[in-house]
Amino acid sequence: MIGKLLPPPIAVREAFGDPEAPEMYPEERAVVAKAVPERQREFGTVRVCARGALEELGFPPGPILPGAARAPQWPAGAVGAMTHCRGYRAAAVAHAADVLTIGLDAEPHLPLPDPGVRDLVTLPEERATLDRLGSLRPEVCWDRLLFSAKESVYKAWYPLARRWLDFEEAVVTIDPDDATFRARLLVDGPVVGGQPLKGFEGRWLVESGLVVTAIAVAR
Repeated sequence: MIGKLLPPPIAVREAFGDPEAPEMYPEERAVVAKAVPERQREFGTVRVCARGALEELGFPPGPILPGAARAPQWPAGAVGAMTHCRGYRAAAVAHAADVLTIGLDAEPHLPLPDPGVRDLVTLPEERATLDRLGSLRPEVCWDRLLFSAKESVYKAWYPLARRWLDFEEAVVTIDPDDATFRARLLVDGPVVGGQPLKGFEGRWLVESGLVVTAIAVAR
């Protein structure tokens, strides 16, 4: 699925289930030692995906541990993102010489749990857009798609800015026709290529009961 959103030079791997005991390094097992078995398996499987993608690019295998703000600590010279939700794990990585940052998120293709959650993660102008899109194409869970897009925005933002980005600090516009989205930052972004970062562009996909969003910023 994510190969449709993130073409080469980005390497991708995905899984639609967990092995009983996914291979993990001792350092990784220690991170989730107190977690429930389901959490341990998803943590391990998504790292198996990530190592497979890294190996494709020539990186040696090794543990992938969470760092600040739980962001994955990639090997030197690599950038990437991971995601997992019910029934799906995925990772995307690239050489840092080719790609500046990657954002990736997957969610079940279901409406957000209640209107309060929608109001928490969206801005008024986004809610107006959701209502319009819902009337045009009610078969798509647009609120979940927008939430996923914001998660991808954060994952692409954090390695560059090294600070939190709240839901209300970026406004997302979804194009239903070409399956893309744009995120306009409402706060000062990091300097990229000598210019302050103003936002991100991404792509989305609804397939197999999932909504997947992805961002890749070329070097």
